Amino acid sequence: MTEQESLISTRVIKVDPEHPEEGSLREAGRIIREGGLVAFPTETVYGLGGNGLDAGASAKIYAAKGRPSDNPLILHIADPEALTDIVEEIPEAAKLLMERFWPGPLTIIFRKKDCVPYATTGGLDTVAVRMPSHPTAQMLIREAGVPIAAPSANLSGRPSPTTAEHVIRDLSGRIEMIIDSGAVGIGLESTIVDVTGERPVLLRPGYITYEMLEDLLNEVQIDPVITETKPDPNLKPKAPGMKYRHYAPKGDLVIVKGPMDAVIRAINEACEKDHAAGYTTGVLASSEAAASYHADVVSDCGSRENLEEIAHNLFAVLRDFDEQGVEKIYAECFDGEALGMAVMNRLRKAAGYHMMTVE
Repeated sequence: MTEQESLISTRVIKVDPEHPEEGSLREAGRIIREGGLVAFPTETVYGLGGNGLDAGASAKIYAAKGRPSDNPLILHIADPEALTDIVEEIPEAAKLLMERFWPGPLTIIFRKKDCVPYATTGGLDTVAVRMPSHPTAQMLIREAGVPIAAPSANLSGRPSPTTAEHVIRDLSGRIEMIIDSGAVGIGLESTIVDVTGERPVLLRPGYITYEMLEDLLNEVQIDPVITETKPDPNLKPKAPGMKYRHYAPKGDLVIVKGPMDAVIRAINEACEKDHAAGYTTGVLASSEAAASYHADVVSDCGSRENLEEIAHNLFAVLRDFDEQGVEKIYAECFDGEALGMAVMNRLRKAAGYHMMTVE
């Protein structure tokens, strides 16, 4: 990003998240139509929006985030009918997914039409599309009159933003407008499913879980990158978040896996050693164990009995460690079915796949 681009005046506007006033987003829609960038809330995280049919706008998104240009963007639409303008075909599996989960936190990968530039799809012949349920997002898309390309509204690699304040810290001075509709509901990015092959493939876990997809479609493959200890550096990502380190706090993060008593003991020993070496220490803990840790900062992410709470708080907790200058961070492991897969997918990436197993 050039020095001139870094001096953009960023306007912040507040919009009621449930009942955005008609006309309140007219200016935001105009900015997007004309090739500018607007950060806006969805039910998952805040997105950084630009005209998804404008290669120049997509290039601005990559530049503002410092995002690698082979990392595809997601197109956001407000009506299912808009799909026919941007995708070649709508497979039967996609129709079932749309009927059950749209609008909502599900992204579907289709074969793209020529009108969708390769600058938006990371050079791929496929395009990721979702229909968000957040009223502000839906109104913005309609005001813009174009599909909105929108990755998360953070600097590349940083924890995704769940409040407008997070966006302001990362992107103020880099984009034209930020729409503040308060904290988001879910806190993890959308589930991504590829329907372009013989069988649907889960590319990124999220609030729509693998079990939900299986129940609807009967047979869903899980892309190996979800369960690998470290992704292939030569991978050409078909969806956001498949290749690069994401969601990372500034401090070094290690996930500790094992029986709870052994995890607590190992984390406390590591924190004691780090503290003696002069580091500020932090623990990302469950409610059940938070009181057992001895660190400079212990962040209760929620109960193990409520993974939705942990998912909702995860990125905010990681950002809070940065605010408090934590240099060494240890996180409990939240392995399990349903949302456990999504939480651990984000945590492993945030830690650069650095895990420690204890007994």
